[in-house]
Order: sequence, then structure tokens, then C-alpha cells
Amino acid sequence: MATSTRMPADPASSHRAIENLIARYAELVDDGDFAGLGILLADATFTGSGEPVSGRDAIEKMFQDTLIVYADGTPRTQHVTTNVAIEVDEQANTAVSRSYVTVMQALPDLPLQPIAGGRYHDRFERRDGQWRFVARRVRINLVGDVSRHLRQAAAQR
Repeated sequence: MATSTRMPADPASSHRAIENLIARYAELVDDGDFAGLGILLADATFTGSGEPVSGRDAIEKMFQDTLIVYADGTPRTQHVTTNVAIEVDEQANTAVSRSYVTVMQALPDLPLQPIAGGRYHDRFERRDGQWRFVARRVRINLVGDVSRHLRQAAAQR
């Protein structure tokens, strides 16, 4: 009779891996690395204010078409993710999380200020031992001056 040598899943390790994915998203947006966002969310459906978007290329294009990027190659933002709550089902290799997001922005003619606040609702799946996003739903319910952040808002200015 064969015995399994597979180690049981480590819940703390799973939580840390998922927290790192959530943090990586913020870093990539703030770095203006939309190709990196496409890779990070390649297996996910992203739902924001428009129609849901799926797949690496479509997600990269959505960010390129939505966010204003400045001469330094970034949107001059800082996404602050807080109140992260993660629930992991180690047996099913799935997880969900909820968190708050506050988006700060500063430009030479715009003092540092919060421009948006809302919630992330995420779903994750572990495949081949690696956690990955399978869904990110963004709900922004507090909106400040996004005219220097979102292309559509800038066009209406």
C-alpha cells in the first residue's frame, strides 16, 4: 500500500501567499505595469465600473485604456489596501478575500490627496501549488477628483 508523502496544506502560508497577490496588484497599478497586471490576472475575471474583462491581453488593454500615465511611466498613485479578510478552504484549494482600498494621488499641480475609496472582493484558486486570482471585483463608493487618474473623467473635464 502506497503512502502519501505530500505535506498537509499550511493555512498561514496560504494566507501570506494571498496577501502577497493582493499587494502585488497595488504595486503593479502604481508602477504603471499593465503588462504585469495582465500576467497577474491572466486566469481571472476583472469587474470594475465597466463590463467584466477576462484574459491577459484584455485586462492589460483595459488598464491602458482606463488609466492616465505620466512621463515617469506611472499613474502617480498609491493604492493602500487595508482591512484584508481572507478565508481559505485548503481542501478545495480555493479562497476568498475582502479588503478596502484607498487610492492616493499627487502631481506637481495636485497636492497629495485621496481620490477614491472602495472595496475589493477577490476569489483565488491554488493550481499546481500556486495561488492565483480567479476573480477581482472592485466597487468604488467614494470618489474624489479622478480627472487626473481616469481617461474618461479627464475627457469630461
